[in-house]
Amino acid sequence: MLSKAGCPKTMLSIKDALEALEGRWKLLILFSLAESPKRFKQISKEVTGITDKTLSKELKSLEANKLVSRDVYDTFPPTVEYSITPHGLSLEKVLDELHFWGLAHRKKVIGK
Repeated sequence: MLSKAGCPKTMLSIKDALEALEGRWKLLILFSLAESPKRFKQISKEVTGITDKTLSKELKSLEANKLVSRDVYDTFPPTVEYSITPHGLSLEKVLDELHFWGLAHRKKVIGK
């Protein structure tokens, strides 16, 4: 049950969370990285439908919010790998709940 107790603080924390995770791609990128660190093209293949430009922008935003880290390795050409941070992993329960809600929503709305 949703409570409105402490409403201004609750609204602010929800607003902060939505700003950090806004858009249709960020949670899918985090889900992709939850399994293991990946290179840009690996993420691009797993997150179907995202453009390289959008993926680049979203990764920068996730990095700024300390949800993803970017590691550059001294190879030729340089290897760049993205991984989910412990702060990003703290969203595991949120992703699980969204998954279960999405299944129930699909069944209720689409009937499948």
